[in-house]
Amino acid sequence: MAVYSWPSREATAVIGKEYDRLDGLAKVTGAAKYTYDVNLKNQLVAVALGCPHAHCKITKLDVAAAEKTPGVVAVHIFEHAAVGSEVQWQGELLAVVAAESEAAARAGVDTIKLEFEELDVFTEDENLDAAEKAERTGKGGGKTELEREPGDDDDEDEFIEQEIARLFKASKYVVEGYYGIDAITHCCLEPHGSTVEWKDGKLVAYLSTQNVSGTDEGFARDLKLTSDDVEVKCDYIGGGFGSKFAPDYWAVAAAKISKETGRPVKFLLSRDQELKIAGNRPSGYMRVRLGADENGVLTIWDSHHWGTAGYKGGGVSQTVMPYVIRPKNYRRIATTIKSNTAQSRAWRAPNHPQACAMSQTAIDDVAAKMGANSYDVFAANLRAGNVDSQHPDAANTYLAEMARGAALIDWKANWHAHGKGKSRGSIVDGLGMALHTWGGTANNSDCRLKISPDGGVESFCGSQDLGTGTRTVIAQVLAETFGLGIRDVRVNVGSSKYPASGASGGSTTVGGVSESHRRAGQDALEKIFELAAKELGAAANSLEAVGGKVRVKGTDKAISWKKACTLLGLKPLEVTASYKRGDQSTLSSSGVCGVQMAHVEVDKETGVIKVKKFVAVQDQGLVINPKTCKSQIYGAMIMGIAAALYERRITDPKSGAFVNAELADYKLARLGDVGDLVVDLYEPESERSRGVIGNGEPPAISPKAAIANAVANALGVRVPVIPLTPKRVLDALAKA
Repeated sequence: MAVYSWPSREATAVIGKEYDRLDGLAKVTGAAKYTYDVNLKNQLVAVALGCPHAHCKITKLDVAAAEKTPGVVAVHIFEHAAVGSEVQWQGELLAVVAAESEAAARAGVDTIKLEFEELDVFTEDENLDAAEKAERTGKGGGKTELEREPGDDDDEDEFIEQEIARLFKASKYVVEGYYGIDAITHCCLEPHGSTVEWKDGKLVAYLSTQNVSGTDEGFARDLKLTSDDVEVKCDYIGGGFGSKFAPDYWAVAAAKISKETGRPVKFLLSRDQELKIAGNRPSGYMRVRLGADENGVLTIWDSHHWGTAGYKGGGVSQTVMPYVIRPKNYRRIATTIKSNTAQSRAWRAPNHPQACAMSQTAIDDVAAKMGANSYDVFAANLRAGNVDSQHPDAANTYLAEMARGAALIDWKANWHAHGKGKSRGSIVDGLGMALHTWGGTANNSDCRLKISPDGGVESFCGSQDLGTGTRTVIAQVLAETFGLGIRDVRVNVGSSKYPASGASGGSTTVGGVSESHRRAGQDALEKIFELAAKELGAAANSLEAVGGKVRVKGTDKAISWKKACTLLGLKPLEVTASYKRGDQSTLSSSGVCGVQMAHVEVDKETGVIKVKKFVAVQDQGLVINPKTCKSQIYGAMIMGIAAALYERRITDPKSGAFVNAELADYKLARLGDVGDLVVDLYEPESERSRGVIGNGEPPAISPKAAIANAVANALGVRVPVIPLTPKRVLDALAKA
């Protein structure tokens, strides 16, 4: 059995080098086929009717006219849309019309007769008092951690109140504040959906999914099949971000219609349906009181936070509060709110962006009250051990990354006390920073590797490439292992019939596929070395694969890779390797830090915020491809700027209607809104030696807090709720 390892920094030929995505040309030329691009012979197009109200009871749903509409072939009513059923949010799909064309399907939908009884609506999740009055709240849990002497048997409740009061009294600085972040919705460029067909009694689903190897089971369960009767294919996906792990009831409906009609069916959500029902990131709001010593080191935190994850309740998990900077003494209480909005889904670092945006803004306000440099206050807390991070050496890593970030943004020259900077007319500028953490443990991954006698190398893995460069990373791992170029290997992903690999969520993909492919490659190489050793008259353990050759280490004695592969005989060598999440390994690890710093300017007359420069310093263990790694971070920064300044779900408090559920109204960052983005990959040997760690989630966490802190530094006033819209900026200034 091979000893699994990565090459040293000096020895590597492919890993750690920048490569363009292997599928880049296919994408930019339009050759890449996404789910919507799959057009099958004789296929139908499906369009759905969504519920127009946020809370109602269905009293009539008549599809007779739709069934008679020219071009309509089938109409499907969802079980949850039966007469008498209660609908809890606007947009919930009620019926699907499948027709010869999209136009015919839409015409059929327009004829459906729907009657309903409107019920009470609640969507004001920021208003805790209103939620309590409407009886829409639930207990969200809580936790109290207070240092106490061993054996202290005082009454728990009495001790907590007395100790918290004592700690605040002993604090040099006390800050009380209100902070919040609104819900935002998934708006993937490629909407949720699928194109499906039945072949010989088995389902083939071209599904836009982050979970190729797992969604076959979802189809099978709902259609009463075995997973062997389903193949899920996804060569390319136009965005997921945590919202595309399951087939969803609309894809199952497409499969049912296809089976009923004997024809393929294409069914993707419309743009407004995508925003209304395809998932969202929960809101979070908090009232907090915190105390600090003369250096700004937190000594006590006491918070109550609330929010909503939709009609079932929920909201921001209280377990990650306060975030990263956590004093030894704290109390946190959470309240959940049930609102008439679609239930949330995972969104690039679930709960972390909200927790960071609320808690690290409060810490920045401690620095403001002290008149101190925010950088120094964050650093003081790290040195004091107020750190809650999944990185094994978090404090030192954060401090090193902060120093790099400060140099890149020129913190020392640009910093000023909160609200004390020079103004250019109505324009003021400011600096802000934030810290984040994430796990990134490698997911399960199996790989089948085939090496042909002609030297061809081909791998099969049921992973997916979300556009992050997974194919390219796999090719680099194999090319490095065999001493080849990345164009000399063929990577196959995107089918549930390939060996299973985990879903792309939690920043788990790159570690998992790197594990399985490196293991398979080194196992195969060991077998080839055994054959080549006889040819070269050397011991197998003295050989290496470099530069398209198999050679004796430290000599010029070698044979070509193709020559070595001819020794396999007439049959290819096939090797299967697996990695199971949690296995001990030298190839991957978990736990990362990250620091982001923003330089902004704010117009005090208009409330408009402009990002001047935004710096991200990120560790992720061993970097396979710096180019695609940086691309991940750039994307996260742009996404974070959108959420910090523009993006939010707006609902009408009376009707519950999602009033901006179209991209024309759902504001996102444009090219001119993002400023100068700077990415720095932190990869000293101490990080590189940890192996590969995922990097999808971490850089999406800090932008909101860093930008909010920069705005507070510019204005000398906290804009408490994100996004920081011009109106909110002007309101905060007016209150000040």
